[in-house]
Amino acid sequence: MDANKILNSNILDILFENRNKEYGAYDLRKTYNKRITIALVITVGVVLLFIAYFLISKSKIDAAPAKIMVKDVTIENYKKPPPPKKAPPPPPPPKAAPPKIEMKKFTIPKIVKDNEVKPEDKPPKQDEKITIGPVTQHGLKMNGLAAPPEVKGIGGNGKGPGGTGTGDYEKEFTSVQVKATYPGGPEAWQKYLTRNLQSQLPAENGAPTGQYAVTVSFLVSRDGTTSEVKAISAPNPDYGTAAEAVRVIERSGKWNPAIQNGRQVTYRQTQKIIFSVTE
Repeated sequence: MDANKILNSNILDILFENRNKEYGAYDLRKTYNKRITIALVITVGVVLLFIAYFLISKSKIDAAPAKIMVKDVTIENYKKPPPPKKAPPPPPPPKAAPPKIEMKKFTIPKIVKDNEVKPEDKPPKQDEKITIGPVTQHGLKMNGLAAPPEVKGIGGNGKGPGGTGTGDYEKEFTSVQVKATYPGGPEAWQKYLTRNLQSQLPAENGAPTGQYAVTVSFLVSRDGTTSEVKAISAPNPDYGTAAEAVRVIERSGKWNPAIQNGRQVTYRQTQKIIFSVTE
């Protein structure tokens, strides 16, 4: 560029001397200040519009009075709920059974010959510290103190020492401490059934394969004899099993009687007998 033109040219003309000014860089640099000015004016205008909008909205909010909503409230009659029901008090704990007291049966004085006195009727020796009661039993030692004047359920009549009646022990019991048993126990009972029970009777009467259970009720008296034997539960049809079960118990002889409070009592016994029919 000539020296005379340099003094009259701007910096862009000097930089782009002998270069292609048409590709865009020249125009961008030439209009840079103008574009910056336009951008600043637009930005300031947007900010001023935002501030004006904010001030106008605030003035409208302040000018509008707040409305108070008033509603009528109706109070209904309040009913106090009933108090909760109290739970029933727990039942009292069961009373513990009184412990058994070691005692010897009171012997009513009788004038008999020495050879007629039974061992259980002999009075205790004078030096023995033993409690006298309605029956002979083992239990807590009372060091010779007297037994209670009334011992219900032990002496048989509830009249204490010297009582002669048998009271409730003559009645028929349905619940006892020791049930009546066949002499010799379960093994002896099984042997008796094997020898005497006609186990093939239901098969002979046309019963199909299966098991036929018969429950028999009978009375075992205080001396062990049986009576009132009857079948209370049997299959239907029973194919003769009920009558056979009754027959075998009627011929079973004497049983060991039931025991209640150390005494033999009459007891309503039940016994189940099962017949099996196989192919």
